[in-house]
Amino acid sequence: MNQNTSSRNTKLRPSLMIGAVAVIVAAIALILWMQSRVPALGAARLASDPSLGSSSAKVTIIEYGDFGCTTCLGWEKAGVLKQIIAAYGDRVRFIWRDYPIITAQSPKAAEAGQCAFDQGKFWQYHDLLYAKAPALSSDDLKAYAAQTGLNATQFDRCLDSGQDKAKVDQSMKEARQYGFIGTPSFLVNGKKLVGPASFAQFKAVIAPLLAGG
Repeated sequence: MNQNTSSRNTKLRPSLMIGAVAVIVAAIALILWMQSRVPALGAARLASDPSLGSSSAKVTIIEYGDFGCTTCLGWEKAGVLKQIIAAYGDRVRFIWRDYPIITAQSPKAAEAGQCAFDQGKFWQYHDLLYAKAPALSSDDLKAYAAQTGLNATQFDRCLDSGQDKAKVDQSMKEARQYGFIGTPSFLVNGKKLVGPASFAQFKAVIAPLLAGG
């Protein structure tokens, strides 16, 4: 390498560094701009949860779950929820709340579930996420939305902007307030059931509540 080439390369390095910094700054500015355009979730949306069963049911089960949790996946595959619905029907209401603490991809997967809920297809999306686990990258989440029949443009905008992050954060805060340290964790009319409870365990809690007048 001659002296002229060496001198020219030396001069180029600061320019390349400046260009790289400019790209990073522009990317950060774009993210901040997108976040500033996201309207704050209203009280009604923050109070809304994916649910199954009647809102007037005597017993309410709340699951704090994580789409990246292999134990949650095992509980789903065991069919405990299907047993509960088959046994009690509309006398029991089941509610999902997010507690995405197991994997690095879990928080965004939780947001994706909420974006699907915004379009009225949470449970279809929920089932597909568990069927496809552990593939939960942003690209995967968007592909599953298309497979579920969601409006892709609306879903992508929701996911990329963090539109429903406040809802996920609220559910996480609640779970911590209850002292839950893992998933799945459940509340049955306020009574804690920690871990992948069996149908027999749920039955032992539910039966007295239904028989109590």
